[in-house]
Amino acid sequence: MKIRSLLLSWILTRLVLASALAQAGAPAGAAAKSGSAPLGVPTPGVPTDAAYAPQAILPGGIVLPLYAPDSTRLNRDKIRDAEKYTMTGGSPGRIQSIVSIHNPSIEVHTVDSRINTGAAVILVAGGGHSTLNVGTEAGDFVPWFYNYGVNTIILRNRLRSDGYNLQKDAMIDALQAVRLVRAHAAEWKLDPAKIGIMGFSAGAELAAWTAVFYDDYDKANADAADPLANISARPDFVGLLYPGPTPFTQNPTLKIPGNVPPTFIACAGSGDKVHAVWADQYFSAMLKFGAPNLEMHIYGNGIHADGLKDRAGIPFGTWQDRFMDWYRDLGFLRKPGVETKAAQDSAAFAKKVP
Repeated sequence: MKIRSLLLSWILTRLVLASALAQAGAPAGAAAKSGSAPLGVPTPGVPTDAAYAPQAILPGGIVLPLYAPDSTRLNRDKIRDAEKYTMTGGSPGRIQSIVSIHNPSIEVHTVDSRINTGAAVILVAGGGHSTLNVGTEAGDFVPWFYNYGVNTIILRNRLRSDGYNLQKDAMIDALQAVRLVRAHAAEWKLDPAKIGIMGFSAGAELAAWTAVFYDDYDKANADAADPLANISARPDFVGLLYPGPTPFTQNPTLKIPGNVPPTFIACAGSGDKVHAVWADQYFSAMLKFGAPNLEMHIYGNGIHADGLKDRAGIPFGTWQDRFMDWYRDLGFLRKPGVETKAAQDSAAFAKKVP
């Protein structure tokens, strides 16, 4: 009986491990071949009777939901549903994309105090509003920015494929993320005047929205009952990488706020024509308005997406270096508390706007 009990226990253990590995994207036979299961393979949180608790996708991440569990902005019928991960092919320990995001959140990665500039970048991944490609367009940037002393925040916003509205939900998530990060600036050793947003493709669509509508969002959420009332949703800088349609796609004459933040734009040209057109619509509107510190790079060769990929050595593979040149020039890599050139120029320009 004892041998039979041990055998049944061994079989059940193997079944549980195989199921966990399959959910995480690891080969089902991994445990059988090595005699033990891999440790630390990322898996979604376990559903409970409470609101779903998003898990950090990278080591060291601090996860904070965008809204309180009882917020009317959340879908009460879905709030307990777990997120779903798709792992990178050939790399079972790396999350490439996430869907089923019903409790949107931010994941904060701070840098060593010895190199901390106080600057922070909110990363908004693309995926056509059908999935959130957090691997190539968020996670990969955490160590890259770390080396420059820049803190990173990965946004997990709601998706159209999960039944959410782009303007009422996803874009609101991006604006809320800026406010939430700024609200925790002191706690996370961030400079509240150096908090910006960088979006990719569909994520850049959300980032472009924050560059124009932050004041409207602040006014609509100024009620004393709002815990983030009086905290600005204005990003101090905006990065748009191969962007989706921006607010100027539908309305080229849209009113731009006087203290509009500086924007960096990069996209392939002929190889990514539709996104290059959307990038140009944003750039043209801002340039006509006279917005300070506006910069755009449209590359002759290249294709859509891929984040930091080297791109076989073509110039488009160095867009991140051009961004850092721009970023450094505007003063974001200086010590915390030192006013940036970006802030000075935006304030001076705002005084000239009627």
